[in-house]
Amino acid sequence: MSILKKLYEKSEIWFSIAWIIAYCVLMSVGDNLSSTLGAEKSITLVIGLVLSFVLFAFLKKNKLLKKYGFCHSQSTNKSMLFYIPILIMLSANLWYGLTLNYGVGETVFYVLAMLCVGFLEEVIFRGLLFEAMRKGNTKVAIIVSSLTFGIGHIINLFNGAGMDLLPSLLQILYATTAGFMFVMIYYKSKSIVACVVSHGLFNALSAFSNEAIQTQQSRIITSILLALITGTYALYLAWSMRRKDNNWHGKQKGNTSNM
Repeated sequence: MSILKKLYEKSEIWFSIAWIIAYCVLMSVGDNLSSTLGAEKSITLVIGLVLSFVLFAFLKKNKLLKKYGFCHSQSTNKSMLFYIPILIMLSANLWYGLTLNYGVGETVFYVLAMLCVGFLEEVIFRGLLFEAMRKGNTKVAIIVSSLTFGIGHIINLFNGAGMDLLPSLLQILYATTAGFMFVMIYYKSKSIVACVVSHGLFNALSAFSNEAIQTQQSRIITSILLALITGTYALYLAWSMRRKDNNWHGKQKGNTSNM
């Protein structure tokens, strides 16, 4: 923990970058080892739990939980459109039917691992990276947080996920718009809880997606619809914020998330 604290105090940006690298590398290794053992996400789950524990413990020990959004939303449900676009997004993995893609044990591993992924990716990309960069310029921080999250999904082209090029590229597109949506939810509400929960559930529900009947065309349509839903919601949140946010275009005068 002392090493993490020294790195954090020296540079919050490099601290977030270190976490991004560690997360991407270790979780990919976990996926490969899990496949080798024949137990989907088993090693990934262990790595995800360890990383989640270390990160949460670090934030708690250093009294940083509130800074990174572990608090109640400061926006009304009405101003967030009652999170209806998120609910639509969550249903996407079930649009083509419901099935059990793995055995009971592997399903448990998969669901828990995906919940860890939701926690880690939101805290790293929407918490650590965004907060580190917004000290300079909020708009740039939003763009970087969204793009790095989307581009990070390019790993699916190389990790044996079995996706064709076009669906993979479209996944990167809607991952970017989803990243845009999540960062705007976090920025507007000052809470990361909704992002963590919805992201984790979206990934976890993929364990029950009926992929056997999905064609390349249906995957393309799904990706485009998800990009439109998440992107439009993000733009609405951005529009509702920019009218009253003095930090949107320029440098922060104070850390408004530490309340």
